[in-house]
Amino acid sequence: MSLSDSGSILIAAASGRALAAAARRSGYRPLVVDFFGDSDTRALAAATVEIADPARGFEADELLSLLHELAAGAAPVGLVCGSGFEDRTEILDILAQHFFVFGNAAQTVARAKDPHVLAALCAELGIPHPEISVARPRAPENWLVKRQGGGGGLHVRAVGQDEISSQEYFQRRVGGAPVSVLLLCDGGEAQILGTSSQWTTPSTGMPFRFGGAVRPADNPAAPLAALGEAAQKIARALGLVGLNSVDFLAGAEGYHLIEVNPRPGATLDIFADGEGALFAAHLAACRGHLPRRPLVFTKAAATAIAYAPREFPSMPALVWPDWCKDRQRPGTCLRAGDPVCTISAEAETAAAARACVGERLAWFDDYLLREAQKECAA
Repeated sequence: MSLSDSGSILIAAASGRALAAAARRSGYRPLVVDFFGDSDTRALAAATVEIADPARGFEADELLSLLHELAAGAAPVGLVCGSGFEDRTEILDILAQHFFVFGNAAQTVARAKDPHVLAALCAELGIPHPEISVARPRAPENWLVKRQGGGGGLHVRAVGQDEISSQEYFQRRVGGAPVSVLLLCDGGEAQILGTSSQWTTPSTGMPFRFGGAVRPADNPAAPLAALGEAAQKIARALGLVGLNSVDFLAGAEGYHLIEVNPRPGATLDIFADGEGALFAAHLAACRGHLPRRPLVFTKAAATAIAYAPREFPSMPALVWPDWCKDRQRPGTCLRAGDPVCTISAEAETAAAARACVGERLAWFDDYLLREAQKECAA
């Protein structure tokens, strides 16, 4: 399918590159608003703009103005929203007044991200879910603090002596390894597209920071059939549409449903397909149509985030390997811990894909530091 076949589509996300790549594979001309405007997004999109202050996040007036700027003369078929809206769902309502939004409505996202609603639904459906509380627990070492609408593990921390905010809550620690189920939903039914395993890359103050993911799930102890059934139950109860993922902690002793991500998420890259069927299926499912034949994903795939090991006042100019995505532009100022790029790998098995992405990550970290030292010396 050529880019002229399907027309233009708007994308708004904290990082729009993965959605832009998926849209292009489906023949669309992506028009992207995000926080970074990295080199890959600029190459993939027909046009890009960045919000002024990523630390502040999306704000309705600014985002709406930028989307109208991109849409002028392009006649986009609609808007796909990625991450960045879970803690400000009211913006989705405003956007829906101006564009056809391919995704869950604001009320649905708010319910999915409300820990009390999710806990109640899980109890009603018989799905194991960690105990939550707004009151400080008596044995804090067995609990975590989470922020409603947070993402990427950045909002999760151990319980300390500080007071929690009105948007935070306590969740009891449970055992198991992270497993996610990717679903395609039409508001009533939910098809399982596959499973993935995630891991963390801890840093000071962020012990649960997202590190990477591999497809298919490489957790032999996880009861994958039970996870899939639980994910479908919660998706039906919430009335989800399009691509969504449900996160679990799972092991030999059972599982707990941890979180629902009511949007295309961090595993989009490892479910990439050469035919562009995934993005097209998301759009169709949002209109109530699920594919008659299951989508097929060949090989195994993994991604990992390369974080800046220290501050870089000016990002060095690199010769990027083709397995690097979301590449920061030369000259960009990075703080320690900022994402530098996403590293990808494919292999015949999940274990091999994860090993390969780990080797590439180690190589890239060394390469980045060497090139930065060269620029400082020059």
